Amino acid sequence: MGKIIQVTEKYERNGWPSLPRPDISSPVGWNLSLVTAQERIRSHQLSPDGQRIAFIQDNGYLSDVYTLTASGGWPARVSTERGLVAYWDDEIPQWSPDSQQLAFCMAGHVHIVHGDKSPYYYLPQKITDFTDSAWAPRWMPDSNGLVVSVSRHQADQLVLTDKAGSWPRQLTNSGDGDHWDAQPGPDGKYIAFTFRPFSDLNRLDIRLINLTSGAIHTVYGKPKTRAHNPLWSPDGQWIAFICQEAGRDDLWMAHPDGDGLHQITRFGQDILSFKWHPDGLSILVTVNRSGAFELARLDPFTGILTDLHTGNGTHSNPNWSPDGSFITFEYESPLQPPEIYKLELASKTLTQLTFSFIPALAANKMVMPEQVSYKSYDDLEIPAFLYRPERPNGAAVLFPHGGPSAQTCFEWDILAQYLVAKDYTFIAPNYRGSTGYGVEFEHANYNDWGIGDTQDCLFGAKYLRSLPGIDPARLAIMGGSYGGYLTNCCLARDPEYLYACGIAKYGDANTVSSWALCKRELRLYTEIFLGQPTRNREVYRASCPIYEAANVQKPILLLHGLDDDIVPPEASEEWAAALREHGKTFEYKTYSGEPHGFLRRETVLDVYTRIERFLDWYLL
Repeated sequence: MGKIIQVTEKYERNGWPSLPRPDISSPVGWNLSLVTAQERIRSHQLSPDGQRIAFIQDNGYLSDVYTLTASGGWPARVSTERGLVAYWDDEIPQWSPDSQQLAFCMAGHVHIVHGDKSPYYYLPQKITDFTDSAWAPRWMPDSNGLVVSVSRHQADQLVLTDKAGSWPRQLTNSGDGDHWDAQPGPDGKYIAFTFRPFSDLNRLDIRLINLTSGAIHTVYGKPKTRAHNPLWSPDGQWIAFICQEAGRDDLWMAHPDGDGLHQITRFGQDILSFKWHPDGLSILVTVNRSGAFELARLDPFTGILTDLHTGNGTHSNPNWSPDGSFITFEYESPLQPPEIYKLELASKTLTQLTFSFIPALAANKMVMPEQVSYKSYDDLEIPAFLYRPERPNGAAVLFPHGGPSAQTCFEWDILAQYLVAKDYTFIAPNYRGSTGYGVEFEHANYNDWGIGDTQDCLFGAKYLRSLPGIDPARLAIMGGSYGGYLTNCCLARDPEYLYACGIAKYGDANTVSSWALCKRELRLYTEIFLGQPTRNREVYRASCPIYEAANVQKPILLLHGLDDDIVPPEASEEWAAALREHGKTFEYKTYSGEPHGFLRRETVLDVYTRIERFLDWYLL
C-alpha cells in the first residue's frame, strides 16, 4: 500500500523568503563549513582483556566502527560502509569475553569481526540472515553464543544463536510485551533482561531466563514502575539495576531469585549508567547532578559514594580495566566535543585517547552556560541552561529539547555556540516532562502534551524579556522532534505573540495522524504519555496545534527528513498545508534520504544555513 500523503523533496514558501543578509557575516574565526566538519567520537567499549577499545565515529557520511589500543595511538578502521546512525539511537559495539571478536549492527543485521583468523575474517560477517533484521548482540561467556533481538508477534523477542549464525533458539516468544537488554550471567546458565508489558507501558520488569528449562521468572516488577538495565555481579550472586520505585533513577540490587531486594542509592540524584568492578566490591556509576553527569565509585553494600571525575560536562559509557587499575569513559562539555579518556585510579593520571576537535574550531572561544530557573504559569520551577554572549545583540533563541523524555545538560552543542558567537542569547529549558528532576516532574506532562509544557516555553520567553539587553520583540523559538512540536504549539497557542518567529525541525502538529503513521515503537511511546487515541481522543485532540493554525501570526521555518519513521514527514506536510490554507508566512524544506535528525554533512550544512538566514532576517 502506497502512502496516502505523498511527500517529495521540496522547498516551498508562503510569503517572502528569508534571503541572505549581505550586511551580516560569520563571526571572526567561524563559518558553517567549519561547524559542520566536526566529527563525533562515541559509543566505546573496552575489551575484557583491557588491551583495545572499540568505538564509533560519525563523520557526516558514515558511522563506522574503529578500534584503538588502550594506550592510545592511531585508530584502526573496522567497517567501511556502516551507514549514518544518530548517536542517540545507536548501539555500542560488543567485545566477546575472550577479546578476540567484535559484534555490532550494520544495515539492520548483527555482524562480527573475527580478529583471530586470516585477513578475510577482518571483514564484518553478517550472522543474522535467518531473520529480516536483528539488533542488540550480547555475547555468552563462552565467546561463541550470542543473544540477539528480533521482532516477532508484534513484539521485541530474544533469540540465542552463535558466531557462525546458526539457526537460533527462541528464548522469548510471547506477544504480550517487549523483551530488551539481554545480560547473560557469568556462568552462562541464566539471562537477565528487561520486560515491558503492553498492558502497562509505564512498567519495566527485571526478568530471568533459565537456559536449561526455558522457564522465566520475575526478579523485580511493580505496576507503573520502571526498572531496567540489569547487570550481574562478577560472582553471579547479585543483579543490580536502575529502578524508579523511590521517585528517582536509583540503583537497586537483588539476588537472581528476587530475594535480598534493596535500594542502594538514596541521595536524590539519578544514576544514568553503572558497571561492576571486577572484584564485585564496588560499582562505577555516572551520577546526574543537575545536568552534570559525573563519575563516581559506589560501595554497593554501604551506599558510600566517592567522586572520581567531576565538572560541568557529561561522562558516559564507563568501563573498568580487568584488574580495576584504570577506567575508560567518554566525556564532552559545552566547550568540547566527545572524546575517549583513560583514568589511572592510583595516580589519578588522566589521558586523552582520541583527538577529534578541529584545531580551527577549538581556537574559538566557547561559552559555558549558566544554570538558571524561572517560574511557569502554575509556579512550577523550570530549570534551564542560559548561554550569554559577550556583546548581546538584543535577540534571543529559546531551544526546547526533543523527547519529551530527555534532558538538556552540560553537553556539546556546536549550533548553540555558533549562535552565541553571533551575539544571540541562547536558552535551553528543561520543561515539565524532562528527565533528571525526579519521576513526578518527568510525568508532569502525561495526558498534557502541548499544554503545560507549551506554557513552560512561553514563560521562558517572559524570562528572557526580563534579562538586561534583550529586546522583547526579537525572540525566536527553535526545536527538533518534540522541541519542534513545542515550537508549533507556541506559535499557535500564544495570544501575546511572544516569539517573533519559530523553527521546527522534524516537528509534529497532529499527534493523531502521526500516531497512525509512525512505526510500532513510536506508537507505544506516544501511548505512554497520552494513552491509546481511540480511548483518549480528547487528550489527543487537545495536543494538536494543527486545529489552531489560524492563530499563528509569526513566520515559521519547517525542516523535515523524508526517511523519518519517528515523526513522519507527513506531519510537516499537514502543518504546511494548514498554514497555507490560512495564509500564514512559512518556509518549508524537506530532505531525501534523511531520517529523524539530520545526519549527512551536506544536509546539516544546508539546514544550518537556512536557520542562520531565517534568524538573521527576522531577529536582527
